Amino acid sequence: MSEFFDNYLNVKKIIESKREYKQQMARVEALPKDYQYVFKKIQGHMWNFAAGDGYDMLKIHYELIDLFEAGAAEGKQVLEITGKDVAAFCDELLRNARTYTENWREKLNRDIMKEFGKEND
Repeated sequence: MSEFFDNYLNVKKIIESKREYKQQMARVEALPKDYQYVFKKIQGHMWNFAAGDGYDMLKIHYELIDLFEAGAAEGKQVLEITGKDVAAFCDELLRNARTYTENWREKLNRDIMKEFGKEND
């Protein structure tokens, strides 16, 4: 229960997170328009998979902003950074994030192992 209060009802943490998020989104607004468009599309896509409090997803978004800022500073087109298969790029970004699909996979395996009296190996 303590984790719940720490992550969801901690007003100080919520306010600080909102402040940081607004600062990061100001960085996005400073990017070239094509980078902004792709970032916002990726962000929207990735939120479909966020699990829990979403803080790990924010970390990924902030790292993506760093990557996009570096690419823009080098004069690269945004698709030179992501590649033409932006969905695959997103999959790679999500590899280390806690996602709902991961939760569903774990639940499926856990339920089946429980039914057959086996512990998760």
